[in-house]
Amino acid sequence: MLRTRVITAVISLLVLGVVLYVLPAVVAKLVIAAVILAGAWEWAGFLNLPAKFARWSFVALIAALMAVMIFVVPDRSDVLMQIAFVWWFVAFLWTFFYPTPIPSVVRWICGVLVLVPMFVALLFLYSLSPNSLLFALLIVWAADMGAYCAGKLFGRVKLAPSISPGKTWEGVIGGLLLVVILALTWAYYAKVQVAVLLPFCLAVGALSIVGDLTVSMFKRTAGVKDSGALFPGHGGVLDRVDSVAAAAPLFALGLSWLGLGV
Repeated sequence: MLRTRVITAVISLLVLGVVLYVLPAVVAKLVIAAVILAGAWEWAGFLNLPAKFARWSFVALIAALMAVMIFVVPDRSDVLMQIAFVWWFVAFLWTFFYPTPIPSVVRWICGVLVLVPMFVALLFLYSLSPNSLLFALLIVWAADMGAYCAGKLFGRVKLAPSISPGKTWEGVIGGLLLVVILALTWAYYAKVQVAVLLPFCLAVGALSIVGDLTVSMFKRTAGVKDSGALFPGHGGVLDRVDSVAAAAPLFALGLSWLGLGV
């Protein structure tokens, strides 16, 4: 299993490098859109829809909202990011009360709040520079990798046993420590003030954990372990981008508010 996870991760990183630094910008943006729509298809699996046609209806809704944000109200991106920030704070509080029943209409609304702001945030970061998007992803991956390794080695105290029994507070600490190392390294090479970048990266890393737990709540409610099987050893698209969904809008907002040149 570990070997499969490593091979899949390496291939994914190579593909990401090509998308960000080789492909034309318009193609890269289309790839980002395709990833979000693949995530929408998987989220539709949480909705208990009766047929594929009904499942496609959710994908069509997400595609329509993405198009609206690009072509109709592109100047409202900041507002959407702020809405997403509020949503993820609510999701954070929600994790303390789970298990709770999640009605179908709530699953639809939450799917929109997870997927559409993530799409807008990723496009915004890519438009700033591929490095900005890469750095946001590196923060999420550092938090995830550090949590996985520290949890395996030292994990004892459960973080949220009713949502994700494998996650521990020791893993959280390990993930954030790796984020600290990444932030210090990036600040040194990018000539960014550590006093500003470090707490910002820690906040993004912490919120990425909330994204992971939130999507896990919906998976548990739907009775599935993984959202899909696209990535061998890793699960589906949502299993790979659940943390990004929470972290990317905050990262995008932070760059706007703080004026960080990363």
